[in-house]
Amino acid sequence: MSAEAWSPKSWTSKPIKQDVIYDDAKGVQSALEKIEKLPPLVTTQEIANLKKSLKNVALGKAFVLQGGDCAELFDYCNQDMIEAKVKLLLQMSLVLIWGANMPVVRIARIAGQFAKPRSSPMETINGIEMPSFRGDNINGFDATPESRRPDPSRLVDAYFHSAATLNYLRASLSSGLADLHSPLDWGLGHVIEPSIKENYERIVTRVTDALRFMQTVGIDTDRGVETVDVYTSHEGLLLEYETSLTRLLKDPSPPQHTFAPTPASTTNPSPSKSHYATSSHFLWIGDRTRQLNGAHVEFFRGIANPIGIKIGPSMAPEELITLLDTINPSKEIGKVTLISRYGASKIASHLPAHIAAVQSSGHLPVWQCDPMHGNTHSTPSGVKTRDFKNILSELKQALEIHRAAGSFLGGMHLELTGEAVTECVGGAGGLTEEGLGERYTTFCDPRLNEKQALELAFLVAGFYREMEGSEGVNAI
Repeated sequence: MSAEAWSPKSWTSKPIKQDVIYDDAKGVQSALEKIEKLPPLVTTQEIANLKKSLKNVALGKAFVLQGGDCAELFDYCNQDMIEAKVKLLLQMSLVLIWGANMPVVRIARIAGQFAKPRSSPMETINGIEMPSFRGDNINGFDATPESRRPDPSRLVDAYFHSAATLNYLRASLSSGLADLHSPLDWGLGHVIEPSIKENYERIVTRVTDALRFMQTVGIDTDRGVETVDVYTSHEGLLLEYETSLTRLLKDPSPPQHTFAPTPASTTNPSPSKSHYATSSHFLWIGDRTRQLNGAHVEFFRGIANPIGIKIGPSMAPEELITLLDTINPSKEIGKVTLISRYGASKIASHLPAHIAAVQSSGHLPVWQCDPMHGNTHSTPSGVKTRDFKNILSELKQALEIHRAAGSFLGGMHLELTGEAVTECVGGAGGLTEEGLGERYTTFCDPRLNEKQALELAFLVAGFYREMEGSEGVNAI
């Protein structure tokens, strides 16, 4: 497959899963043509910076924290919800940096995580058959045939909601939202558990004292602590939309050292160009769309972005290697992030073989654990939820399995929100199934709330400290 000619539209000749059927073909064409004329949402330099950071993760020099909503809604494009998600990622990354003693790469599921795969294109509600809700960029959530009809104008709406979210995200970060001089300003929202608050405030005190000492001895503490990079990501599910934002652009130039003379033969080299998916910094292929001869793999193999691949129990080790060879034939370090999602009861049966196959192949990807999707179940009353103890168990097992295999678990991929939702049971707050109805607001899968997400960060940081022979996270 990899030897075949590639173009941004070559995927259209391949079989496709999770496709969307529109009634209004002219409306689709008009929407896509409009998007093609709009500016990229992200820059090639930002993408290159992320690739460099993910290479360090693959080499065991950094950790990647990826998280956000399961299904982003247009209504989430508001100041409070954007800030809540970003502050939560900042808080979690501070805990992980302190506990794991390494840099953290922050990638949010934001500014484009609208489309969602579904097990069936149709569903029956109140005796009426209608299309399933596929995400705000495709159709509406209201349970009526009219609302559920795929609407191509939503594609353009998705672009502008992504642009507005990115605009505020960049402005907030450049204005000091992530300034380490005042991490308590990030707030702890609805977190009320004393142990979580005390541990977090202890870390903040240590950081503040360190910065004050550096400033006292004359070290500039402004550089590198006033802001951070927060990259965007989403599942690259709707290929028509992704194609419209895929551009042939000049590759970012490596930094030049003015003190070193440039050979005359390379004074003005022709700039190289690559195809970049500019809808987001990072895109991933879902577990339902990773067919070797499918449209999604065909599209992803041609873009220069770092990409993720979800892998689950149905992935055979030899299939994984063929997929890596197809997506990343040059074996670029950190180009691919393997996002494992097995479930706490299945990870021990599948992850070791996948690690062994990758180690034998010569590929060096980022290994990331998604402990959410394999641990979803429904209550007796039919409410979809996840148990915190299973999420934690899969993460802990992943760390131990990678360590035993001489591999490096470089990150975690979480569905979370900064809102006080009640969607996942367990955690320090002791949420039970009976309490799920208090604030169950997800339109798709259940998310960790702020206190559960922070607790998870502390526990993972504790695992790393224990692995390094420390006294654990309570020593922080």
